[in-house]
Amino acid sequence: MAHINIDKTSYEAKEGKNLLETCLTLGFNLPYFCWHPAMGSVGACRQCAVKVFKDENDTQGRLVMSCMESVRDNMFLSVDDPVAKAFRSQNIEWLMTNHPHDCAVCDEGGSCHLQDMTVMTGHAYRRFEFKKRTYKNQYLGPFVNHEMNRCIQCYRCVRFYKDYAGGKDLDVFGAHNHVYFGRESDGVLENEFSGNLAEICPTGVFTDKTLKDHYTRKWDMTMAPSICQHCSVGCNIIAGERYGKLRQITSRFNSEVNGYFICDRGRFGYEFVNGITRVQQPVIRGAMVGGDEKRNLYDNLKTFFENLDIIGIGSPRASLEANFALRQLVGEEHFYQGISENQAGLLRILLATLNSGKVHTPSIKEIEQADAVLILGEDPTNAAPRIALALRQAVRRKPLEHAQNIKIPAWHDAALREFIQEEKGDMFIAFPVEIKLDELSSDTFFGSPDEIARFGFAIASYLNEEVVSPDGLDEATEKRAFAIAAILKNAEHPLIISGTSLGHEGIVKAACNIALAIGVQKEIGSLSLIVPECNSMGLAMMQAPALDKAFEAVQQGGVGAAIILENDLYQRAEKTDVDHFFETCRHVMVLDHLHHATTSQASLLIPVSTFAEGDGTMVSHEGRAQRFFQVFMPKNENIRESWLWLDEFRQFKNGVDPQELNEPGNLIEELVRVIPQFKGAETVSPPSDFRINGQRIPREPHRYSGRTAMLANIAVSEPKPSQDDDSPLSFTMEGYRGIPPAPLIPFFWAPGWNSVQSINKYQIEVGGPLHGGDPGRRLFIEGEMSRIDFWKMPVSQFLAESGETEIIPLTHIFGSEALSVYSAAVAERAPSPYVLISEKDAEKFDVAEHALLRLRIQTQCFDLPVKIKKELRPGLAAIPFNLPSMAGIGWPAKGILSKIEP
Repeated sequence: MAHINIDKTSYEAKEGKNLLETCLTLGFNLPYFCWHPAMGSVGACRQCAVKVFKDENDTQGRLVMSCMESVRDNMFLSVDDPVAKAFRSQNIEWLMTNHPHDCAVCDEGGSCHLQDMTVMTGHAYRRFEFKKRTYKNQYLGPFVNHEMNRCIQCYRCVRFYKDYAGGKDLDVFGAHNHVYFGRESDGVLENEFSGNLAEICPTGVFTDKTLKDHYTRKWDMTMAPSICQHCSVGCNIIAGERYGKLRQITSRFNSEVNGYFICDRGRFGYEFVNGITRVQQPVIRGAMVGGDEKRNLYDNLKTFFENLDIIGIGSPRASLEANFALRQLVGEEHFYQGISENQAGLLRILLATLNSGKVHTPSIKEIEQADAVLILGEDPTNAAPRIALALRQAVRRKPLEHAQNIKIPAWHDAALREFIQEEKGDMFIAFPVEIKLDELSSDTFFGSPDEIARFGFAIASYLNEEVVSPDGLDEATEKRAFAIAAILKNAEHPLIISGTSLGHEGIVKAACNIALAIGVQKEIGSLSLIVPECNSMGLAMMQAPALDKAFEAVQQGGVGAAIILENDLYQRAEKTDVDHFFETCRHVMVLDHLHHATTSQASLLIPVSTFAEGDGTMVSHEGRAQRFFQVFMPKNENIRESWLWLDEFRQFKNGVDPQELNEPGNLIEELVRVIPQFKGAETVSPPSDFRINGQRIPREPHRYSGRTAMLANIAVSEPKPSQDDDSPLSFTMEGYRGIPPAPLIPFFWAPGWNSVQSINKYQIEVGGPLHGGDPGRRLFIEGEMSRIDFWKMPVSQFLAESGETEIIPLTHIFGSEALSVYSAAVAERAPSPYVLISEKDAEKFDVAEHALLRLRIQTQCFDLPVKIKKELRPGLAAIPFNLPSMAGIGWPAKGILSKIEP
């Protein structure tokens, strides 16, 4: 630690940091624009000036930009020096000369970093009386709105989009006082993280277009800490509501998980909460019973539970509480995972490996520290985008080590990028077709899923002789496998990335073997396994049979009813199998918040809350249990959490009168007692009776307005706020105003810091963990293991018959995920159905790009436009995974392609 003196007071500070982040960590309010804790310094805005002195006797000093000056021992500086303060005030006045007077209509108004910094410097009146510079705004797609006149040339947007996130279609044009930040021409921003521009930009140049569609001031939203529902990474988010509708999703800082950023699917995929496809009322099909609606429901439930063997089908997009409540209702032996046997089998392999004690699943922060990466049979950009963003930082690790040798500070982004140029670390990718991360790879292996699995087993065999190398590999493939194994073996922090996207057992086993082999050598191996959905890992940890077994139980007779939890079975299995299941099962209850093909088959349809209207716990791909909290109470009293309905049904089934049903106890504590592998999940957030100085944590900012005015057409008296008995949060602006425990932070605000930049007040050190530690608790325990059992190479899953083609599912960030596709902005970016074939197969079928081919999979036929990929192996075809228009495909799949004759 270094000792520095700021305005004649001594402080301890970390050497190697710059003065700006040190001052912010120490609690000083020092203005800045271009600097960002995740991206370092470039010294573009000149706003963070301080005066640095030679020693305690120096009275003159010199002005420096604090973001460009390193901390060193026995340093003397002043933040409040009159010259430094005057410089900061004059500088922001120049920056404001061309900024419009549109705070009243700007989306950032009241939550704007520029406003905060302007007030902080004391600049209150504009003296500039001349014509302002103006620009034409661009159309940038359905996610981001562009208002270039507000720009202050801080360069943050291009630094994030281009340098940090790898975007190619946004840049800076022009020079001097006429620079322009945008695209070469109007068009959709192509990068998967474009929405972060709304938080990165310190003014209102880039704003959330979906918020603009139903605009409200940010201080007028009710907010709660939540977890993203759209992939398995478990990014922390803040969800905001106004007038009973979800209005916005923003990033919630977690240094171990998503840091400062979330992907566009997570940010803009929320509109399903407000959609017209919501289930609003209980639907009872068949014989109706007279009486009031709730009595009617329970009268029908009596028939449903009477003299029937009932099975329960869970869901990887439902919370732990909901799945457990269903398991308790139907009994352990009658509870099934709502996923295919293929997916369930892959998850069993993953769990066995992750629980071996020799494999560590790294956090996002740890992924960024990897110095050699192997991606085996997975496309992180589309399956888990936040991991892909972390990998873009990982490939810079080795070049950054070289930069340290010539004493370039780690925070000096401009110098580092100038030094590194195009140099990058080792990343190897094996996938059937080209993926976006290929542009960063040292070597890419294109092959069928079977070939990728064999390639992975060859790498593992070079790392550990106990792994049997597959027969029949050609010499070139053997050499590539050996070279990659050698690099992984010699790396300090090697990382293996794989997952279930291709649905191939051999690929997953090969990835696990490579990580286990590294674990033997280095005590522990790093393996990041991407699973499909937000609670896939949590559901798998319940160790229930797969959906196929549920189908078998119904077909064998004796099962008269089924309860399906937040799951569309037509997205999980072959259409004829699902149809037969519904034809055979006499009574089907579905609990869901969206209408889809499965809800249309329900004899009892129960409306349930989304993540925004209820509480629950999820387990991410790294085994991190995290809690999401209710943002608002649904106006429709029939909409309740799944676990609440299911617990009431359990009581009713056990003979409790509907009028005497009790609130459920703490289901997570009960879960931990019944299923010990979830131990720790009960500690991820403070209990519902948690208070600070006797006060709850308010969901509404202190500036929240309009509770009376919102209902002025009905009554002028203010209604009583809703009561939340399930969490320490309140539905009011009244409550504790300090910094709450990290899992309970509903929004970021501090005096003088109204924008998202106020996060620095909640961190132990700038860019570091939140006070009290970041949210979440890892459930996988790493420990010693006496012996390693490596996985054996499975028999090839694909056995082609005459004329058949192996069909590969390709995940798309927009379109493949079941919930976000109901959001209009995301649906606009989703691909249309297509079939991808090789050049050789294109010649075979005599088709060109965009021509139609007929693809028959099981009992379904699709007429699809052709896309041709030269790297794809002949005999393979790829189609988009899980598009709504292509439901009812059971994976793994094989099909028959045929040309459509005119």
